[in-house]
Amino acid sequence: MLDRPPAGRGRGKAAPARTPARAGTAKPKRPQRPSWFWRYRRLWFLLGLVALTGLAGAAWVITQVPLPPEVPQAQTTIIYDAAGAQIAVLHGNENRFPVKLDQVPKVTIDAVVSTEDRNFFTHKGIDPLGIARATWADIRNQGTRQGASTITQQYVKNAYVGGGGRGRTLARKLKEAVIAVKLENKFSKQQILERYLNAVYFGRGAYGIQAAAKAYFGMDVTQLGLRESVYLAGIIRSPSKADVATDPDLATRYRSVAVEAMVRTRAITRAQADEVLAVRLASYVISPSQSQTTVTSDVKGVDYFVEYVRHQLLQKYSLDQVLRGGLRVHTTLDPKLQNLAYDAVYTDTLNRTSDPAGALVSLDPEGRVVAMVGGKDWSKSQVNLAVGTEGGGRGRQGGSAFKPFLLAETVSEGYSVESSFRGPAKIVLPKALGGEDWEVNNYENASFGQINLIDATTFSVNTVYAQLVTTIGADKVVGMAHKLGIRSPLNAVPSVALGTQNVSVLEMAGAYSTFANEGVQVEPRVLKQVSLGDSVVLDDQPKRTRVLERSHADTVNFVLGQVVERGSGVAAQLPDGPAWGKTGTSEDYGDAWFVGFNKKLTTAVWMGYPQGQSQPMVSVHGVAKVNGGSLPAQIWKRFMSRAAPGDDGGYPIPRNFDGTPLGALLRFSEPTVSTTQPTSSSDSVPSSSTVPASPPSTQASQSKPSNDPPVVVSTSPPVQATDPPDPDVSIPDITRPTITRPTR
Repeated sequence: MLDRPPAGRGRGKAAPARTPARAGTAKPKRPQRPSWFWRYRRLWFLLGLVALTGLAGAAWVITQVPLPPEVPQAQTTIIYDAAGAQIAVLHGNENRFPVKLDQVPKVTIDAVVSTEDRNFFTHKGIDPLGIARATWADIRNQGTRQGASTITQQYVKNAYVGGGGRGRTLARKLKEAVIAVKLENKFSKQQILERYLNAVYFGRGAYGIQAAAKAYFGMDVTQLGLRESVYLAGIIRSPSKADVATDPDLATRYRSVAVEAMVRTRAITRAQADEVLAVRLASYVISPSQSQTTVTSDVKGVDYFVEYVRHQLLQKYSLDQVLRGGLRVHTTLDPKLQNLAYDAVYTDTLNRTSDPAGALVSLDPEGRVVAMVGGKDWSKSQVNLAVGTEGGGRGRQGGSAFKPFLLAETVSEGYSVESSFRGPAKIVLPKALGGEDWEVNNYENASFGQINLIDATTFSVNTVYAQLVTTIGADKVVGMAHKLGIRSPLNAVPSVALGTQNVSVLEMAGAYSTFANEGVQVEPRVLKQVSLGDSVVLDDQPKRTRVLERSHADTVNFVLGQVVERGSGVAAQLPDGPAWGKTGTSEDYGDAWFVGFNKKLTTAVWMGYPQGQSQPMVSVHGVAKVNGGSLPAQIWKRFMSRAAPGDDGGYPIPRNFDGTPLGALLRFSEPTVSTTQPTSSSDSVPSSSTVPASPPSTQASQSKPSNDPPVVVSTSPPVQATDPPDPDVSIPDITRPTITRPTR
């Protein structure tokens, strides 16, 4: 038999014989599939290209695109005195004024950096680690909400992006980050930190560390210590809510966050931290103030001056410029003279609770207000009694201190001050008031004989000045008063010459300074220089206007010198130099004045009760009836003897008093008069005094007690002026000797 082929074989090639597998040999591997990355390599390439393009674009933006302009920031207006010391700040809702970084204490810098951005000095504008840390803390809800923004980004938000936007949008954050990086390339860390500390909001309208120091502690930034610094660093996160006055618990918690941050960065020790945390915030954080004005000076009575300065600024600039424009206002106030003025009025004189009020204004020869006392206590009354309606008041009657304005008009019209008048105790001028009779009385019903204008002014004789004003004309008195410096509206009625209309202390000082400047009027001013940044927007240059010829001013000044030397103003005599001035007293002792000057200063002093002339000043510091020659003259002397001591010489004495006699020109040549024997008054020269001669005058015009027989007064009832007449007058009790004319 033939052998069969092996099973499985068929036609064709014979199947190979199977070789038994060797022990330990691995099975063959299947081919590997391409990786996931490789399979999507095109997508990754596209994404990489996009990322690279984005990074390149960001780099180009950072390096090539200029920084946008900073958002304009409101700044606080600062007011300085004449010596350059800060006395107040003015601000609106935003209280801001910048300081240099070297003015900020290191402990304050450490507190802010530790709390807000511990890596500030090492990062490049953005802090990825800080972002991760804040995100993780927020996820875990640890304590207060964590801030991921760096100090640089926070500054960018305030100065470039604007802090008023709502929401933390991605676009906003990216914009902040780009500008932050660019800012880090332009400025040093110290420059960025300085800008940040001057821009960050601390609440209470305070922008910047200096404003915050004032708002919360009433101190300068240089005085901040550890406890103040951690409080301010803590409230940056939520300034409105974390104010201790709003939420003491939240404020305390935020302070603790700042303290612990300083411990972690080793800026303070645990012992220092515990010491700060043991002190209640309310014990050293002051209450918030809603005022737009913050007085920062301890100069006495300066609040009234500051408010007047604010009022003057608002006359020149808009409210926004004044409160938010960052003006630097240099004023005329002399702090030394201001303290002397306040002491003269209130510390040394009107120092009792029941006393009347007083006001004082002093001007230098250039019209600069060097002292202004507008009241005793700003916290109790904000009415500035020195500036009339501009200070919230209504002015006060000037009394006989108005008479020199009529005298100046008389002299300027060419009439002689040696013109002779009768000076009865009472006079009725028929139909002088618009067809009605006008009755005028002297102070204390004192009567004089024949008297000239020199002596009528020296002893403040109302009945003489009543005759004079009806002859010269009330309208001309008003015109001269306005030329000299009175700005209040005046009615052209005869009683205006007797000071029956309201004026301010500042106006009276300004008008008398025209006499002191020998006829040159200079407007009183409180602003010396106003600047904005590097630009000076106001540089005071006094405008000088001659309104009275020098010879006429010398004549008026000679008469005013007689008032102080031997008349109603003897209490104002200075110990080491001459003085010139005039007393004034309104009806029923409602107002009392002394306004005077020497070659250095012109000063006006007023006394009265704030409620008005209805309350007479009687029995004040032993003075039975207060008139201009009593306490006001004493206040004036106290101030001027300290503020303007020394004898700088006087004014030229006129060679003669040429001019037309007024006797023949009197409108009422035969007025109805009533006479009484002269009586002594508190304004009088004491009878024991020796009254010096008054050069140059004439024997015929000497003042003497009247021995004239009584004259029948008009039977018709006297008609009072629109305003009551001024009763201020002072007379001697002896007959003066013959007067000789001086020679040069």
